[in-house]
Amino acid sequence: MSAYIIRRILFMIPTLFGIMLVSFAVVQFAPGGPVERVIAQLSGSDTGATSRISGSAGGDFAARGQGQGASQLDAATSKYRGAQGLDPEFIKKLEKQFGFDKPAYERFFLMLWNYARFDFGQSYFRDISVLALIREKLPVSISIGLWLTLATYLISIPLGIKKAVADGSPFDIWTSGVVIVGYAIPSFLFAILLIVLFAGGSFLDWFPLRGLHSDNAAAMSWGQYILDYFWHLTLPLVSLVVGAFATLTIFTKNCFLDEIRKQYVLTARAKGCNDRQVLYGHVFRNAMLLIIAGFPSAFVHAFFTGALLIETIFSLDGLGLLSFESVLNRDYPIVFANLYIFALVGLVLTLISDLTYTLVDPRIDFETREV
Repeated sequence: MSAYIIRRILFMIPTLFGIMLVSFAVVQFAPGGPVERVIAQLSGSDTGATSRISGSAGGDFAARGQGQGASQLDAATSKYRGAQGLDPEFIKKLEKQFGFDKPAYERFFLMLWNYARFDFGQSYFRDISVLALIREKLPVSISIGLWLTLATYLISIPLGIKKAVADGSPFDIWTSGVVIVGYAIPSFLFAILLIVLFAGGSFLDWFPLRGLHSDNAAAMSWGQYILDYFWHLTLPLVSLVVGAFATLTIFTKNCFLDEIRKQYVLTARAKGCNDRQVLYGHVFRNAMLLIIAGFPSAFVHAFFTGALLIETIFSLDGLGLLSFESVLNRDYPIVFANLYIFALVGLVLTLISDLTYTLVDPRIDFETREV
């Protein structure tokens, strides 16, 4: 097993390299950039996400640019749109500040060297390091991702098993209807419905609408603090679970149905095993293998990307919202740092998933398996 683990860890290196290389190349051809964002601020035409960040680096550059705007040179000499009236020396300082005075390949390999040491640099438009910014937003995403994954699996696996055992029964039929409806309703739309019904909309005012804690949370006891946390988390979590549990429930049912219909189940019944012994002594171990295999992707989705709209609707300042705003802002250090972390966590979780196979079914031997 140790040889397999080492091979998988070594395989992560070219995988990460390929992900970062493709993403970096795409960004080079994307229109706009941090220099253009600062120029837009100087001209007063910046209406994107950057314009909402107070105390940004862009604002500091704007002040300096206006102080150097005496040189009224033709914008045709500049490669940046909207640079009329700006001193070319000021544009060069912008390029140097953002690292664009170096060739693309040099910037790419410098980025990889820094990321290998988990040095993600400074945000372009926030006066804070990228690592500190991610650390600041991480607790919100941890809360949403962990509780969403836990709730989804606690609901979906027992329900899927019950549906497989009672296949074709009235219980299976009406729960399938509920699952289909839940899957069809977008999480953000269901979130709005919950707000209208239970968060001070047109009906009840039972739950808070913003954040994960009340304003006076610091003065609460531990018990009150935990209750306040779950009180704030209820509506966002319900909004996400309603859509998330549907796919896993149907997948669990199909996995168990496929195993129940196999020959070894008939053999176990012929030997005198009751339904519970057959289900949990024989079927469960085999059926759960595919479910475990899908855990990493489900966890990564819930942890990093699944709650973007929910974070926006409920004013939860997490990694999803940070990544989205960073893309709009062309804040490349944050964009690439998030991508690097997401990819690395996904690869590690995939390895953990493979290792979990051996706990569920010791017959699996990864030593003889090619990466």
